[in-house]
Amino acid sequence: MGWLTGIVVYLLIWWVSLFMVLPLWVTPSQPGDPGFAAGAPRQPLLWRKLALTTGIAAVIWLVVFVLVHEPWISFRAA
Repeated sequence: MGWLTGIVVYLLIWWVSLFMVLPLWVTPSQPGDPGFAAGAPRQPLLWRKLALTTGIAAVIWLVVFVLVHEPWISFRAA
C-alpha cells in the first residue's frame, strides 16, 4: 500500500467511523428552547466525537495496514 492509497483508505475509514460515532451521547433539546429545532441535540459534543472517530479510524487503519502487508491473507499465487 503506497502513501496515497494509505491516506485514501484512512479517510474512507474515518468517514464511515464518523457516522458510527455521531449518534452517541445525543440528548434532545427541551421543547420550547428558543433557537433550537425540535430534533436538535442539546450539546452535540462534536470535538469529543471527532477525537473518538480519529482514534477508531486509526486503529482500524492499522489493522488494514497489517493485513495488507503481512502474508496471512494473500490472493497471489504461491
